[in-house]
This record gives sequence, structure tokens and C-alpha cells, in this order.
Amino acid sequence: MTDQLTETLVSAERHGPVALLTLQRAASHNALSRGLVAELAGRLADAAADPEVRAVVIAGAGPAFCAGADITEVPAMIGASPTDELPFDRLFDTLAGYPKPTVAAVHGTAFGGGCELTLACDIAIAGRSARFAVPEVKLGVLPGAGGTQRLVHAVGKPKAMRMLLTGDPVDAAWARDAGLVADVVDDEQVVPAALELAARIARNAPRAVVLAADAARRAHDQPLQEGLATERRNFLLALGTDDAREGLSAFTERRQPAFTGR
Repeated sequence: MTDQLTETLVSAERHGPVALLTLQRAASHNALSRGLVAELAGRLADAAADPEVRAVVIAGAGPAFCAGADITEVPAMIGASPTDELPFDRLFDTLAGYPKPTVAAVHGTAFGGGCELTLACDIAIAGRSARFAVPEVKLGVLPGAGGTQRLVHAVGKPKAMRMLLTGDPVDAAWARDAGLVADVVDDEQVVPAALELAARIARNAPRAVVLAADAARRAHDQPLQEGLATERRNFLLALGTDDAREGLSAFTERRQPAFTGR
């Protein structure tokens, strides 16, 4: 399906220090077209550059979070080299090194690229209707935007293999118990719950939050000793900030800290 040039594919709203980005291809269950992927990457770049934004929530309009890749665009990737840039690369590379915490607010279908988008965010909140799957093997392919790697990290090899090799969906309760999502709430509370969680994150010292997220993201990329060295480096970086001095003073003085991000 071709996106109209004037169509807004990803809307952006501000909720105080939280940016809410909503996929807006509801008629296509928010399938990841080239246009949507490019617009979401652009919206994320705008939020990253805005010093007033301290956390980002990604949600989907309509009955689904994201049904996966736009199947009509997949054949264009046939014959590509492993070194070629694919349509999803910019988006998932952006999320992998994103400088602010990201929260996925998932309801309905999160299949294929939608499940990979969930996994690429730092935290996911799921509605009770949420269903997660990586069904690519049913189509003769496999996940190509980090699904085989991030799913193993999230839920462990046995559960990941079950999902990857059967292609069968799992429900929200299974996803929570397995570690794919953090919490399950009623569908109508998914976005409010994600915004509230992001707001709580945003109230903390921005530099400390970024440095903590950085250390945690590297936990799967580094051996333990290297990870501990990263943690120590980030701890000392945070300790040298104005916010650390403010936080320690506020604790001693029994008042709420006024963090500035410096």
C-alpha cells in the first residue's frame, strides 16, 4: 500500500517532558512502510534533539500496535547484499543508541517488525489484548530487524526459539511472565500507563537516567568485567554532575530535588 504524500504517518504530542509518538496507519494495522519508518525515525531524532524531552513513548493508533512490515514492500529487498542498507536499518539503529529512555505502549497485534519495535524500546507496557509474534518463518523468511537477537536477550533461548521457530503468537500475560514486557494493564490504560511511567522516569536526573540506560543496554554486549567497568565509568560521570550535587543536597535537606540536566 502506498502512503499518501500528505498523510501524517506518525503523530507527535508533548505531555510535559514526555514525547508521545503514535503510528498512524490504523487501516493497515500500522504496518511498517518505508514512509512510516522514515517518519518515525525523524520524529525520534526531533525528540532526541529537544532538551525539554526526557522520555519517549511509542504507541499505535487503531486496533493494533504494529502488524509488522508492509508485505507489499518486502519483495523489493530480494537480492540485497548483507552490506546494503535496508528500510528498517535507520529506525532500529536510532533506537539502539537512543539518548533518552523509550517506552512501547502495546495493544492488539505486535507481530514481526511490531514485535521487534517493542523489543528495541527500553521498556514495554502491554494491554490485555496484546499479542506478540515473530511469524516470519511462516512466510519463508526470518526476522531481519533484530528479532532473533533481542528476543533471546529478553526471554532466554528456549522461549525465544519457541516463538522464532513456530511463528506462533503469545499473549500479554505470557509476554510479561517471560520478560518481553514489564507490565500488563487494561487496554484503555496502555497509553496513560506508559505516559505515567515515562513521567516518573523524567522526574529523575536526566544525565543519570541516560547513563544508567547506557550501562544496562551494554549488559548483553559486553562480558561481565567490561560491563562493570562501563558501570563504574558512568557512575563517576554522573557523580561529577550538578544534578548529583543537587540530589545529594536535597536528600540531606529532606526536600525534592530540582534537576536541570547539568
